[in-house]
Amino acid sequence: MDFGRPLVSTSGIVTKSNIRLVPETHLGNDPLDILVCQSSNAAARDLFLGNDYHHHPSYSKDELINHTLYNELHLPPPRPTISPGDLVVIFESFTNLNFVYATPKACFSNRNGHFPHDDFIGKPYGCKVRSRNNDGLGFLYLLRPTAELWGRSLPHRTQIVHELDASMIVHNLNLTPNMTVCESGTGSGAMSHCILRSIAPHGKLHTYEFNKVRADKARVEFEGHGLSHLVTVHHRDVCGKMALLKKDTDEQSKETEENKETTDDGKGGFQLGESVAHAIFLDLPEPWLAVPHAAYTLQQSGRICSYSPCMEQTQRTVVALKHCGFHSIQTVEARLKEYYVDEVELEAPPTDLSGIPTQEDSSLQKERCVSGGVLKKNDEQDVNVEAVGDNEVEDIENVTKKRKICARPFAQMRGHTAFLTFATAGNYKTKSNEEDKST
Repeated sequence: MDFGRPLVSTSGIVTKSNIRLVPETHLGNDPLDILVCQSSNAAARDLFLGNDYHHHPSYSKDELINHTLYNELHLPPPRPTISPGDLVVIFESFTNLNFVYATPKACFSNRNGHFPHDDFIGKPYGCKVRSRNNDGLGFLYLLRPTAELWGRSLPHRTQIVHELDASMIVHNLNLTPNMTVCESGTGSGAMSHCILRSIAPHGKLHTYEFNKVRADKARVEFEGHGLSHLVTVHHRDVCGKMALLKKDTDEQSKETEENKETTDDGKGGFQLGESVAHAIFLDLPEPWLAVPHAAYTLQQSGRICSYSPCMEQTQRTVVALKHCGFHSIQTVEARLKEYYVDEVELEAPPTDLSGIPTQEDSSLQKERCVSGGVLKKNDEQDVNVEAVGDNEVEDIENVTKKRKICARPFAQMRGHTAFLTFATAGNYKTKSNEEDKST
């Protein structure tokens, strides 16, 4: 995905300014040259180092006063066309999305027809592609992958965190670029992609999965999406309930260093050290068992989130959070209510004062009362009535209709997904298995 691509270094204003320290050894004895050189060097120190070096005479970082060290880093522009091996999200309908990795000579087939991948390669994202059969009546759209589109099209190995809950989690965890985040319960990887997009370009996600098959598949997906430098997949049970990956001594000696890091010793924990992570996300059946390990791994004032479908899980997690020194505990439930928005025509409201009786109307009312409720008809009244009727028809035809955007809620609404419990780490640190192992 594009947010995982390395940043591009470009020349900025500081680089082009040519500001640097000028050596004072070759100035000679001219006092004006010496004064100008010393003033320019002092200005360069103020610009690059601030006023801190004035208060600390021994504080010297003159090597940082070099304009060539301050190139600007930017995200590379998105790739305009599809290349071989790129991930492409296929839009078949609003409720039906799929994905392919563009491979030469491969073919994607659905009910709309057959679509060779060669027709995808070289095409821009967002284009419409016709099928080779059915006289080209079948079609689909090629979309650029995002975390939300991947969440709608990925192969479900477990239940996923949908985009509404994911947005609440990212917001309340205060995720920013270059953070270190731990996630327990990789599952299908939908939430992992949302976290990776928030902590790119130099952040690190440590995601833990107790099921080896799911962990291996998630690792392959991250590599295929170009995100392997941002994430490390650990095959480990952070709750410490089961000892996974138990092997003989001979087999363990043949493992690579990466496999040793992800091997579960059955003791639980994140195995990263004390006060390492800025935020932790728990998507576990029994998250209260992982809370003490999270308190050990989180930095002070770090944020934690627990995703639990049941209220009983939430209650036990809150008790564990309080016991481990967390504060500012809050549980929320996010519900999505969709509205149908459309532009409709509305008639302008009447502007005449027809509701206020005039003097003529009052006289007619008196005459009606005198004649027993029946008015005598005459030719003048008939002519007046016809004229008034014609005028009313003309007024109705001349009424201007205004177009206005209106919204109404859908009759159906997505039900309960989960309770999101957020908390902030305090100063209290629990003694975990990780600390015992380090000592």
